[in-house]
Amino acid sequence: MRDPKSAILPGFIQGFLGLSGAILIQVYQTIFEDDPSSFLLMLALLPTLIPLSLMFLVRTHRTNVREEKKYLNSFSLIALIIAGYLMVIIILENVTTLGLMVRIIAFVILLLALISPLSVAIRARSRDPLSPPLEGAQLLENLHQVEAEKVYRRQDPTMYHEADTTPLAHDKRIILRGEDLNLLQAMRMADFWFLFLAMACGMGSGLATVNNISQIGGSLGYTSVETSTLVSLWSIWNFLGRFGAGYVSDYFLHLKGWARPIFMAITLATMSVGHAVIASGLPGALYAGSILVGVCYGSQWSLMPTITSEIFGVAHMGTIFNTISVASPIGSYILSVRVVGFIYDKEAAIDDDGTVCRGPHCFMLSFLIMATVSLLGFLIALGLFFRTRRFYKQVIYGRLQHSTRQ
Repeated sequence: MRDPKSAILPGFIQGFLGLSGAILIQVYQTIFEDDPSSFLLMLALLPTLIPLSLMFLVRTHRTNVREEKKYLNSFSLIALIIAGYLMVIIILENVTTLGLMVRIIAFVILLLALISPLSVAIRARSRDPLSPPLEGAQLLENLHQVEAEKVYRRQDPTMYHEADTTPLAHDKRIILRGEDLNLLQAMRMADFWFLFLAMACGMGSGLATVNNISQIGGSLGYTSVETSTLVSLWSIWNFLGRFGAGYVSDYFLHLKGWARPIFMAITLATMSVGHAVIASGLPGALYAGSILVGVCYGSQWSLMPTITSEIFGVAHMGTIFNTISVASPIGSYILSVRVVGFIYDKEAAIDDDGTVCRGPHCFMLSFLIMATVSLLGFLIALGLFFRTRRFYKQVIYGRLQHSTRQ
């Protein structure tokens, strides 16, 4: 039987992914400010070279998940410190002009903070030596054991789940969820399309917001410094959403067995409010609305992979996860090009200039439409919650209770 899944580790990894935008902006301003072509070359080469150079160090070990929690908390604390540090630097750059020497010192401190997780890993290895790495034969043996357990469970449908408190119902939908499905099997389930459509509404509208945030600021009279600050701060809100959603959903799942899709529904409803705030065009509304949309957008990137693994299993999670992730560019294209871009061009044609639109009316209708789309995503995610809450209560929550007692 697989270990109960947790959204904390994916949230931590996704959180650093959310911070990457703010970190790269600091790299550009410190090293490549007058050389964008070299910066683009670095972005093209570095993400490929680092995994290729470090992939030979990857090993599979047996570990004690409970003992690792304290180290994961240390990593999380470092991530929060880095996010807070970046937010302070971004705000200072908006308030005052930092000299070259100050920017270099701030960048060196940032690099040291990014390297600091190595100290946690080294300390963990020295205090709790890992078992020898699992060889291919051992991994294959473990896989055969898992497959044997699955066959046994199918042959004996009256057996109890791991908590030994509630027998699994003869409900084919509940038994099918949580099994290792391939992509075609997953696509035959309505749960797949509920999740896909909810992500198209949420991620699509969130990505459309960040893609147009500079243009929105320009139409509302924000300076270039203020709009660049908004883009940088978006990375911080994105990080907080990715990082926090894993902890919050795990807490309520462990405590009360709440199905994780309910938190996706909550973030989509909150995102709808954020879009409506931006549509108002009031002073400061873009800052307040971008915070709500950014946090909720990040939360969905943290929740979606874990929900995918819990409902469809982990054997083909990469394929299923990346297929569902296609919903993000699809939703973004429809909303950015066919809604925001079309309405902006139409409003600009009415103005005297004919090419640049000024005023809240430039994006009001677009964001009211995106608020409606996010609300539709909320209803779809709510439907997924009602479809899966029995599965989460009987299977996922049961595994967690059994794991806690061991």
